Amino acid sequence: MTRLRTVAVVGCGIGRSHIVEGYVPNADKFRLLAICDIDEIKMHALADEFSVERRIADFDDLLAMDDLDIIDICTPPKLHFPMVMKALKAGKHVICEKPLVGSLSEVDQVIAQEKLSKGRLMPVFQYRFGDGIEQAKAIIDAGIAGKPFIGSVETFWTRGPDYYEVPWRGKWATELGGVLMTHAIHQHDLFNYLMGDIKRLFGRVATRVNKIEVEDCVTASIELTNGALASFTATLGSADEITRIRLTFEHVTFESDHEAYNPGAKPWVILPRDQATKDKIDALLKDWKHVPSRFQTQMARFFDALENDSALPVTSADSRRALELVTAFYYSSLTHQDVELPIPNDHPNYESWIPAAFRQTDEVPHGNRS
Repeated sequence: MTRLRTVAVVGCGIGRSHIVEGYVPNADKFRLLAICDIDEIKMHALADEFSVERRIADFDDLLAMDDLDIIDICTPPKLHFPMVMKALKAGKHVICEKPLVGSLSEVDQVIAQEKLSKGRLMPVFQYRFGDGIEQAKAIIDAGIAGKPFIGSVETFWTRGPDYYEVPWRGKWATELGGVLMTHAIHQHDLFNYLMGDIKRLFGRVATRVNKIEVEDCVTASIELTNGALASFTATLGSADEITRIRLTFEHVTFESDHEAYNPGAKPWVILPRDQATKDKIDALLKDWKHVPSRFQTQMARFFDALENDSALPVTSADSRRALELVTAFYYSSLTHQDVELPIPNDHPNYESWIPAAFRQTDEVPHGNRS
């Protein structure tokens, strides 16, 4: 009989989604051992809901639990780096919400620590999972789509003053960025996942929707290493909410389902250029088996990777690529220049993209993330 992997969820906001979507459907793989949050009301409410006995206020107490396998970090972004590093040094496996950390310097330190730790780290990019995204990925990986030509990513979401009533949101020191960092990062990851690495970016960021420190509107022109071109646009001021990814390849054009928070779940529009390509696609997908979306599949594949010592479904290298895009975006907007990737460790934004005036702040609590 396969041993259940024990999990502690840290943070009772999005942590609840990890439980509902990730651990409950995978009850044959995971056992929820502990809930950790400094907000005792939220902690007890979540623990009561899922009959979890251990209720922990101090994160460090988790590190000493010999019967705990995995620490799932769902705290405000500012706290990800110290918590990930502590958990890895303690030999725990780690799952961490996006953004993994707050700079290229920090992600490089995490990658270095991973090599020394017996624990493994999986960042969260749950939008990668589901029938739509995985069918597109299968067609591309099979070579059917051919050469990539051009793509666009549109993240048109809505966030108003009520969203920013949570004290750590909308602030550089605690949220580490705005729509680019905490919202569109998912869709930009999907683009890289399907189309390839970015070579050059010219971007703009602006704060036009809300009275906050960080940006809520962005746009960029992109050149990929494979020669393809793309545009990225995101806002938190849309009257409705959609996520749209459209990718044109030599033989196939893909367009995502427009559902804002689960663009990978439903089948995408797949437009083959000719009958021969359609026949290849039909043959490839003929015996397709349903892939549950978001956390359910990501957590299941994390379990399989631990059991089989195989490749993780999402890696720290994937997070580094996403953070390199963020770094380039902010620097391009600041300097009004193209930014070429990869970004070297002597780049002005390698240590931080946060404006100098906002880099010093009091520590924030590791609790509620809603």
